[in-house]
Amino acid sequence: MGRRTWFCVLMVLSLLAAACGDDESTEAGSGDGAGCDPLPTVADGTLTVATGEPVFPPWMEDDDPTNEMGFESALVYALADELGVESVEWVRTGFDEAIALGEKDYDFNIQQYSITAERDEVVDFSTGYYQVEQAIIGPADSPAASAGTIADLKGLRLGAAIGTTSLDYIDNVIEPDNEAAVYDDNVDAKAAFDAGQIDGLVLDLPTAYFITAVEITDASIIGVLPRVGDSPEELGMLFTDGSALVACVDEALQSLRDAGTIEALEDEWLNQGGSIPTLGN
Repeated sequence: MGRRTWFCVLMVLSLLAAACGDDESTEAGSGDGAGCDPLPTVADGTLTVATGEPVFPPWMEDDDPTNEMGFESALVYALADELGVESVEWVRTGFDEAIALGEKDYDFNIQQYSITAERDEVVDFSTGYYQVEQAIIGPADSPAASAGTIADLKGLRLGAAIGTTSLDYIDNVIEPDNEAAVYDDNVDAKAAFDAGQIDGLVLDLPTAYFITAVEITDASIIGVLPRVGDSPEELGMLFTDGSALVACVDEALQSLRDAGTIEALEDEWLNQGGSIPTLGN
């Protein structure tokens, strides 16, 4: 093969390598993330999101996830904008049924799911979108009202909703003398509270603010419960195990954090005034 021929071959190879390099650079630098264009959603062009039945403030308002009011509803629509999705469809599920193996008929579920190692064995989570603190509420004349430490709660009748980290906190941290009362959801838990069947109800702090301000006005937040371990409890969006959409949502959530959008939504919907004491260990 002559020198001129070799030169032509080398030129062709060089151009091919440059073209491949340009493709890799474009893909790596895109804001869509690997496998996110088009988005791997269950319905083309639509983000299908599951949530509870019913839903409560401050997470969602008026039992209507479509109105973009409440922290989680507003966050979903901000996320859809970041992902470039114009249509959001909502479906309703029970809290426990979503934490199960198998395909889902939605892209992800958002209803205050705390990220735990046990749940992560059967489903996938996004990165955390909110750091949670647990709290206990009770009436002024409840034995719980004078509690200053976790030990002071051990002799009380406590309750929480099934499948929640609030119930886990009662069972594994407080370890009360009486078995915790377990309810299908916060609606039943609040009814038992009103009936005087329990001394204290354990909830996440934003929900405790709402309940004591609007629904059980003769009760108050007795205290914020101390965090356990080095890692804070975080809420995550729940996906089918192995979902390709997780990486896309994580990237979009990071963009919303960097832009200050999530912090602004927290300030609008979750952060309340007042000084609530934290119970000691």
